[in-house]
Amino acid sequence: MATLHTRSAARMMMAPSVLLLFAWMIVPLVMTIYFSFIDYNLLMPSDNRFLGFLNYEFFLTDPAFFDALINTLVLVLSVLVITIVGGIALALLLDQPMFGQGIVRILVIAPFFIMPTVAALVWKNMFMNPVNGLFAYIWRVFGAQPVDWLANMPLFSIILIVAWQWLPFATLILLTALQSLSEEQKEAAEMDGAGFFSQFVYIILPHMARAITVVILIETIFLLSVFAEILVTTNGGPGTSSTNLTYLVYNRALLQFDIGGASAGGIIAVILANIVAIFLVRIVGKNLET
Repeated sequence: MATLHTRSAARMMMAPSVLLLFAWMIVPLVMTIYFSFIDYNLLMPSDNRFLGFLNYEFFLTDPAFFDALINTLVLVLSVLVITIVGGIALALLLDQPMFGQGIVRILVIAPFFIMPTVAALVWKNMFMNPVNGLFAYIWRVFGAQPVDWLANMPLFSIILIVAWQWLPFATLILLTALQSLSEEQKEAAEMDGAGFFSQFVYIILPHMARAITVVILIETIFLLSVFAEILVTTNGGPGTSSTNLTYLVYNRALLQFDIGGASAGGIIAVILANIVAIFLVRIVGKNLET
């Protein structure tokens, strides 16, 4: 009886927070679904005709949707490759004893704590500016013509900025996994004549597999909703060359004032994100079982 009473008291104490969280999530979702089925425009808010799935049809058949979908996939996959490969390399480097190791680790991890808007402004004005940027100065030193990164290579520029932000996160997770590797295994491998490459392929990399899977899962969920970097640097342009699904929904809602179409796009983006998340969660589950 005492155990039942304790559980009931715990549930009663947790109920307000659970209900608040439930309302915080469900109410906006229900409103978004409702708006996605009506003709709701901010310029004509009184015209709320029921359209059925017409908003979804318009959004899916919009040529910008396919460009945004491809850009989203390219952005996510490219950043994942850069952060995982770079994270493994930095983790191996930071795991070695060196002078000022603690300070070096702090400097490597620091970019992760910079706000996306600030990071985008720094890259836009200090690095990628075709006149006064650091890259332009390096180009001139070697006698080459500076490149306008955001105009000529907008999506690649966004990938660089986002990868720079998420590389410290991957490094931190992978470094933690690397430090949990037993030194006895490394010493035994060295005694058997295994070189660094053999140790990396057969010992280090399999040991880091779970951490790599976790990095892929967490980063993918956040990378699907990259927005601030695009808004600050390229505004999705030129054209739709750097527009992802998140920015396309923003464009439809706050630039074209089409709340109905934007709501339909938001629901489609949520469905796609959940499909990706479920797929990745299953991969993580299988990885953790092995």
